[in-house]
Amino acid sequence: MPDKRDEYTWLRTGSLIILAVVALALVLQYTRAVTIPFVLAIFIVSLVSPILDFQVIRLRLPRPMAVLVTCLIVLVIIAVVCFLLALVIQAIVTEVYAYGQDLADLANRAFQKMGQLAERFNQEKIVSDLQNRIPRLVANTFGAVFNLLSNVFLVLIIVVFLLAGRNPYAVRAGVYADMDSQIRRYIAIKIAVSALTGVLVWAILGILKLPLAPIFGVLAFVLNFIPSIGSVISTLLPIPVAVARFQDAPLTIILVIALPGAVQMAIGNVLEPKLMGGELNLHPVTVLLALSFWGLLWGIPGMFLAAPLTAIIRIILVQFDTLKPVGNLLAGELPETFGSSGSEQPDL
Repeated sequence: MPDKRDEYTWLRTGSLIILAVVALALVLQYTRAVTIPFVLAIFIVSLVSPILDFQVIRLRLPRPMAVLVTCLIVLVIIAVVCFLLALVIQAIVTEVYAYGQDLADLANRAFQKMGQLAERFNQEKIVSDLQNRIPRLVANTFGAVFNLLSNVFLVLIIVVFLLAGRNPYAVRAGVYADMDSQIRRYIAIKIAVSALTGVLVWAILGILKLPLAPIFGVLAFVLNFIPSIGSVISTLLPIPVAVARFQDAPLTIILVIALPGAVQMAIGNVLEPKLMGGELNLHPVTVLLALSFWGLLWGIPGMFLAAPLTAIIRIILVQFDTLKPVGNLLAGELPETFGSSGSEQPDL
């Protein structure tokens, strides 16, 4: 029979955890204008801090100069990302009316085949709606990206202060060192894998002569940072353009979907897990729930940061005996059953 004291302990612990999560979620939601740039700055510092340490320890540069050089590198990277996103938006807006007209022509053909039913529709209104809705959709899609980039100066300021307060000679150990190494490795591998995915998608769509192939390659690179669903979205994005431009070539439309999808599956399910080596130690169900949770709190930035943030939370939880079962649960390990046997249930 289960020990009632153990049950009461678990109930109290579970209730406190739920209350703490709700309170923390409200705080993060209310302070998102500050917390999002701060978290982004922490991840950027974690990624570029080895550059600062190398300049100070190996090159013997003064720390202020090393901080300045590192900040310039960060600024160049952010500028390149902003430039690529600007090119993406400009290219889509430039071609949007042409695609709207192509989709309208496709709709007109369908209406002509429907015979008398075509008379019930105002085809000119359909053309106008297509041309008006697509720019609005583009603006809504990239609106969140512009909101994120509008905080770039705040992120840079936080990065400068974090780098200036870093001691390259300090020996880091324990929980902080574990979090720092795991997150840095995750971000580095994710950037490399996402870049490879973007280049391959760009090459495949370019060979198939799909318009805006470079744009879809950049989007594949960016969306690959969103676990699980990002690759699905990037695979489905070219469908409207492919349908509009390859109306008489259904095989090409299938290839536009199938080949990038195969690349996404091969890299996401074979290459990336081998390189990561279970680095974050999160169960797939945990990743999906984390995407929903952080996406609900912080929107698109939260979805990009969901996996590393959840991994940090798991590392912190396993440091405490009371919360260790919760941390193990995030990794897919069920806690021990109640009772004196102490037997464990199988992993998820």
